[in-house]
Amino acid sequence: MDTILYWCKRMLPVQVLNHLRPPYHLALAWLGDKLYHHPSRELTVIAVTGTKGKSTTVELISAILSTAGIKTASLSTIQFKIGNETKPNLYKMTTPGRFFVQKFLRDAAAAGCTHAVIEMTSEGAKQYRHRFIELDALVFTNLTPEHIESHGSFLRYKEAKLSIAKGLEKSPKRPRYIVANTDDEHGADFLKIDTEEKLPFSLHSLELHTLHKDGIGLIFKDVGEEITIRVPLVGLFNVYNALAAITLTRALNIPWRSIEKALGTLPPVNGRVEHFYSPSGAGKQITAVVDYAHTPDSLEKLYQAFKDVSKVCVLGNTGGGRDRWKRPEMGAIADKYCDRVILTNEDPYDENPRKILEEMANGITDKSKLDIIMDRRLAIRNALEEAKHGDYVIISGKGTDPYIMGPNNTKKKWSDAEVVKEELAALAK
Repeated sequence: MDTILYWCKRMLPVQVLNHLRPPYHLALAWLGDKLYHHPSRELTVIAVTGTKGKSTTVELISAILSTAGIKTASLSTIQFKIGNETKPNLYKMTTPGRFFVQKFLRDAAAAGCTHAVIEMTSEGAKQYRHRFIELDALVFTNLTPEHIESHGSFLRYKEAKLSIAKGLEKSPKRPRYIVANTDDEHGADFLKIDTEEKLPFSLHSLELHTLHKDGIGLIFKDVGEEITIRVPLVGLFNVYNALAAITLTRALNIPWRSIEKALGTLPPVNGRVEHFYSPSGAGKQITAVVDYAHTPDSLEKLYQAFKDVSKVCVLGNTGGGRDRWKRPEMGAIADKYCDRVILTNEDPYDENPRKILEEMANGITDKSKLDIIMDRRLAIRNALEEAKHGDYVIISGKGTDPYIMGPNNTKKKWSDAEVVKEELAALAK
């Protein structure tokens, strides 16, 4: 297949190639399902889609199901998990192609899993990677502008997300569950999907929610009883992620005690508001935060989660050749919330990396707080050195992304988390 695609790309005009792509990807999806003998039919398959919070919501649902004694598989931008075996996602794509998802589901069924939780993206839907996966449930988190240049418009981006919901509508499984955030203006469109169970959620689903420096508190009322759940994740966005996971798992008859235990003892979600601290005995105590935030909305919500602390912010942009509209917006948000801003290289691909950062810098009014350091390690080191005792250093944009992508699809191995740990240790010496 790869050889055929290679020669098609070389020999066919772009217009012809674009015309052939949809049936090509659809054929691959159909063939993968046949090749692995329809594995989704043997599992309860839960999909999660939206702009933000997908990976975290997948991890929360998986944790709750596993704590309830259900052998679960999960697939997300962060990792691939089957039962107790976990591998990091090194593909730099959420939904890998070439039959990957169908093989993953077959391996999950063979390992004795009964449930699978899958993150589904608009880019994957555009290539029909969600097709021929029979869904039991879909969770919609939210929708804000992203991948606009790839899809052509926000409407087309939304339609790609809705095509996943339509896949649930066509599923022969019964009952089918649609879970949607109705505090998001697009949630109602997902609830229009024809399913047996329509499950809206919003902040009104809670009696009370509290935001703390080290976590969130949720209070529910169920049959007259108050249930309090403490989750070691920060920010209002994680209130929504937890609500999505709880709404779905309660519909699946998971008891409150399993939900409370799973969320209360949740390990850090890699690359999602992941905290790192100066070693004990260091001259100054700094908290570093690594997060994937790569849209204006997600970046603003990340900074708002730490609104009462001094912040040194390290950021780039999500990649050359795409979504140029958001570059000055990201700069403006950093300017508004951060005490110091360091712009650095992220994934330039074939674009001039300095030009990307200069376009971001156009959104920063107070140039006295700005520095541009192209080397990402050096940028992180500089931020940690500049930070004062008690400051937060927030490094956003890559999360668990394993590479920095350069010209001609070249890639350099990378981990923001590992670099932060190394630089914190070096600083303490």
